[in-house]
Parts: sequence; structure tokens; C-alpha cells
Amino acid sequence: RDIAACGGQELAHASVAGHIDSAQAATTKVSRLTAVATVAVALGGWVPLILILAFGSWLIEQGATTGVLLGAATYVLQGLQPALQTLVDGLAGPGLWLMVTLKRIVETGGAEEAVSSDADGDQDAADGRHDMELTGVSFAYSQGAEPVVRCLDLVVSEDDHLAVVGPSGIGKSTLAGLMTGLLEPQVGHVWLGGVDVRDLGMGQLARQRVLIPQEAYVFSGTLRENLTYLRSEASDADLDQAVRLLGADLLVRQLGGYDADVDPSPLSAGERQLITLIRAYVSPAPVIVLDEATCHLDPAAEARVEHAFAQRPGTLIVIAHRISSALRARRILVMDGAAVTVGDHDELLVRSALYRDLVGHWQVPMEPAPSP
Repeated sequence: RDIAACGGQELAHASVAGHIDSAQAATTKVSRLTAVATVAVALGGWVPLILILAFGSWLIEQGATTGVLLGAATYVLQGLQPALQTLVDGLAGPGLWLMVTLKRIVETGGAEEAVSSDADGDQDAADGRHDMELTGVSFAYSQGAEPVVRCLDLVVSEDDHLAVVGPSGIGKSTLAGLMTGLLEPQVGHVWLGGVDVRDLGMGQLARQRVLIPQEAYVFSGTLRENLTYLRSEASDADLDQAVRLLGADLLVRQLGGYDADVDPSPLSAGERQLITLIRAYVSPAPVIVLDEATCHLDPAAEARVEHAFAQRPGTLIVIAHRISSALRARRILVMDGAAVTVGDHDELLVRSALYRDLVGHWQVPMEPAPSP
């Protein structure tokens, strides 16, 4: 999900394709050897019985009785039974695996068409526009389930700054997935730049929007590789500007500069979020969706990051983790089950009881943890 949201499919494919091809070649070789061994065991197990039956007449002519031949055949069959049972048991697992694999191949048989339409979508994409519109959008996770988003109409104009708030589990991240084309609504349409996101190729969609989730991903490699993952041609000046605006100067120095190797494991959640946010800032996408992507930053750092993204050309959509994020936004969308209310802070204090409750909850100071 996150690779697709960030438009990193090609880079992810390039980084693992060689290993996958090597594993495929090794698996194919082992499968061929296993098939040869299986055939040899299967045929070899029947050879003694076939020889008895084939030379039965000759053996009788040589003085062997029918009872002797029957006893020999029975002895051979009883001796072969454990080996043949083992062979059948051994074939059961691979046979089931093969059936499941063939079923999946049949189910995904339209992949080539999807790739073809993807390429066509790149050619017919929106001409520089990045406004967003949701018309009658409804989404449920399964047939018969309660819709998470129901009949939603929303217009997000170019260069807008929208905050999305609501109780936990109400569907804010689901809405982010719908906006970025990662989830497909059962009813309605999501338009990006005047084009249905379902008609946009993945390449064009990746150039139009970036979704940064709460779980920040930093991979092994240099800091530069992490920061330029979505825009490989970004210069040092581009990185310097993003680092300065997002307040990550100290972090870059502590990591040893852009060309230093980064080990993700010792990084804190906040440090990983900063790296991911810089990556999004230098990306070419005009639409940025932050799905609680600053939740591990302190309030001052979060304010600086959101201010930088708000000043960045393009559209900013923030799934709010704190009330301050909503207050900084130009507009606020309150999700309350089937009811959705849009307005600024002052309007929503009057029109939305849920928003008043959320503001009151967020503004209650946290009690310090009791001493052990």
C-alpha cells in the first residue's frame, strides 16, 4: 500500500527483481530434479510387478506354479505399498500448491490488460491540474458491511489545505486511501485533475499525489537514497531547502550527511517520520496527504512541518492527530459516521457537536504518568 502510495513501484521492483529471478531459477531447477526423481520412483516401483506379469508364461513353462507367481506378485505389492503411499503423500502437497497457483494465475489473467491500460492512462492524464473532487463516494470493506464512507461529496481545490478529523476508527485513513486511489469506491467517483483516478495510470497517479502514513519507512542505504527515493534527480540545494524548512538540520548532521549509510533500526519513530516527510517534500507530486504522519513529532516540530508543507506549492490534506493541525488548516472536514461536515474552525464550533467535543478533548491537558 505504502509503496504504491509513494509511487515507488519501479524502484521497489528494481531492488528486488534480481533476487526474485534468482530464486525463481533455483526453484525451477529444484522442481525439475524433484519431478525426475518422482517419475523414477513411480516407474521403478512397478518394474518388479511388470516383470513378473510379463514373464509369467515363460516362468510357468519353466515349471513355476500359478501359486508361486501369485505369491510373488502379492509379496511385491505388499513390499511396494509403503513406498507408493509415501509417494502419494509427497505428491499431495505439491499438487494442492499447483492447483492454488493455477487458480491464482487464472484469476489474475487480466494483468496484461491492466498494464496496457495503465500505459494508456499515462498518456491521457490530467494536464497539470491537481484539484480533487469526490462525488457520491461510498466504501465498505466487504459486501453487506456497514459503509465506512457513505455518499460523500467533497471538493478540494488546488492549493487547498484541508484537515480531516474524527474519532478513532471512523474511517479517516480509509478516506485517505480513497483520495489517493489506493482504495476503489463501490459507488461514486474520485476525480484528480478532472480525471477519474481509476483511469489514471500508476505512473501518472504517483506523480500527482503522495500519501505518507503514520508508520514511516526508512530503508537501508544512504540518507541521500532515502530522501531522493521519489525524485532521483533532486540536487543538494533541493535537499538543503527541504531539510531547513522541515527543521531536520540536526538530524542530518547526526547521521553524517547525505552520503552516510543509514541503519533504520536505531532511529526513533520521530526521526523516521522526519526522513519520510523530507522525501515527500522533495517529490514532484503536487498533492500531499499526511495520514497522521507527524504523530511522533513534538508539537513545535509538527507545526514547523505542516507550515512548510502548507507553503509548498500544491494541495495539502492532513489526517489530524492534534487539534493544532486542524486549527492551522484552511478548511476542516469532520467525519461522524454517515454525517460529514466541512468548514473552518469557527463555523464547526457552531455547526458540529462532535467537533466541539473533539476540541474539548484535545485541549484537556494530559496528566503526568504516576511514579512507579
